[in-house]
Amino acid sequence: MSDGKRGMAIGALAKASGVNIETIRYYERIGLMAEPARSAAGYRQYDEAAAGRLAFIRKGRDLGFSIDQIRALLRLAQHPEQPCADAERLAAENLAEIRGKIAQLSRLHDELQRIVHCGCTRVAECRIIDALGGGEQGA
Repeated sequence: MSDGKRGMAIGALAKASGVNIETIRYYERIGLMAEPARSAAGYRQYDEAAAGRLAFIRKGRDLGFSIDQIRALLRLAQHPEQPCADAERLAAENLAEIRGKIAQLSRLHDELQRIVHCGCTRVAECRIIDALGGGEQGA
């Protein structure tokens, strides 16, 4: 924040949060972030609450939560007296999805590891080209 009266401009918020300006605007368009107050000159002015909300969103995205999951988590965060079963369910769903992605990446790793050291001298003998479909042009 620049001082106690004025908010933070979008560029300063982007720099402080590590979130791209266009991403912040996108979050506003989809309702994840509230439209901020404007200065007399029409510039967006973000307060500490907006910066905190953006930090929450960024951390959620870093953890692989979808926009819809983050929206649900933000709703839950507004009711701290509620049980956290829904938050746990969302996190478990996200964890299962990440485990699936890890398994897929592991399969990709194994396949690439198998073909990466081809050892051939001509493309006609190349295991890499063969693994991608036999080297047929224009397929």
